[in-house]
Amino acid sequence: MENITVRDIVEMTGGVLLCGDASTPLTDICINSKEIKEGDLFVPIIGERVDAHRFVESALEKGAATLTSEHSEGVVDKPHIYVNDTVKALQRIGKEIRNRNSMPVVAVTGSVGKTTTREMITKALSSARRTFHTEKNLNSQIGVPITLSRMSSEDEIAVLELGISEVGQMEVLSDLVKPDMAVVTTIGVAHIEFMKTQDTIRREKLRVISSMKEGGTLFLNGDDALLKSAKTTEDVNCRTLFYGTSDWCDYYAKDIVYHDTYTTFTCVHGTKEVKVHLNTLGRHNVGNCVAALAVACENGIPMEVAATGFDEFEGQRQHIIPLENKFTIIDDTYNASPDSMKASINVLCDMPCQGRRVAVLGDMYELGVNEAEYHREIGSFLLDKPIDEVVVLGTLSQNIKQVIEASDSKIKVYTFSDNEEAAIYLMATLRPEDVVLIKASNGMNLKEVVNILLSE
Repeated sequence: MENITVRDIVEMTGGVLLCGDASTPLTDICINSKEIKEGDLFVPIIGERVDAHRFVESALEKGAATLTSEHSEGVVDKPHIYVNDTVKALQRIGKEIRNRNSMPVVAVTGSVGKTTTREMITKALSSARRTFHTEKNLNSQIGVPITLSRMSSEDEIAVLELGISEVGQMEVLSDLVKPDMAVVTTIGVAHIEFMKTQDTIRREKLRVISSMKEGGTLFLNGDDALLKSAKTTEDVNCRTLFYGTSDWCDYYAKDIVYHDTYTTFTCVHGTKEVKVHLNTLGRHNVGNCVAALAVACENGIPMEVAATGFDEFEGQRQHIIPLENKFTIIDDTYNASPDSMKASINVLCDMPCQGRRVAVLGDMYELGVNEAEYHREIGSFLLDKPIDEVVVLGTLSQNIKQVIEASDSKIKVYTFSDNEEAAIYLMATLRPEDVVLIKASNGMNLKEVVNILLSE
């Protein structure tokens, strides 16, 4: 935070200063008492399991001030600001800091691919402007206001990731961010357990434009069937551009070629064509890159300039790890949904391979009452793919195995009781020139399989 004092926080939140010096300067916001540092404002969140107010005293031993909704007086001689609701107070702080900053903001949301797309947009814009962006996974009702509080007067443009899991949350985030531009990547079934239908997910994601500034632009993925038709719905009433891999889109990719660890393609916009070298694989990542080039171009940065950094692009999610004289690992263990699972399987299939293609797949979470059917859908998706072997881990993923075994597919399929057992099997059977994909929801901890393979 820049030029913010305890007095400013009191005014922003409408709170009451219970004790301490109102002129105390504050430099950052922290919600984890273990990570607090000098100058931080501690915001205790009341969670389902833990009420962080219990850590106020220990947090303030290092920090500068705290919000509280459970104290009537200070517990140590540092500023305590009483508010009715610490989360809403945090959001008011983020909103006010955003209102003080006039830099343009690009909001990125979607069921799948929003983090990678946000990273690519940041890469493209950074070719010509000082670009602020969301860090880690600070994209929620709590994370977004913290992100907003960290914007600097030296930044020229911001790329902010917005994640939701329930109806109504996007309008709150849009009101905080007030985007000048917004990108919607895909409409999948992530969080369908809470939002019930894909139509509801689409409606909620499109509400990213509910507080968009006048004259703003919405970028939609033309390769996504539900977004392709979105412009004809009442949910979209602003300037809209489509991106993707189809030539009807305003920005699109053609001449896509997949190499061992990278992709080349040509990005087209009107009569302009730019060759791109992208240091990752997958048709979905080509689409994400086109979105980044489109955003850059619409912000006045030539596509050929924006494309310069993608030959060194390294995202947080999917990592391709070639092991010398051994096999190649596609580490995509961060998270999973049916759409991202299919995209990763396509990466495995598109990747040049002189040996076998092996997919290690675990359970996908938060899919609601149809979770078994979504896993069977992955099994069906695999049947006509050039994959030699599938290893499944977890209870739900047994549905993948059942579909394959019930078919006449030549894919071999195995199951193991735990990650270590699966890793031992892979170490014993994987050969040089094989490629193995490892993918599941984060809770399955398949990163453990990757780490065992890398340790050998």
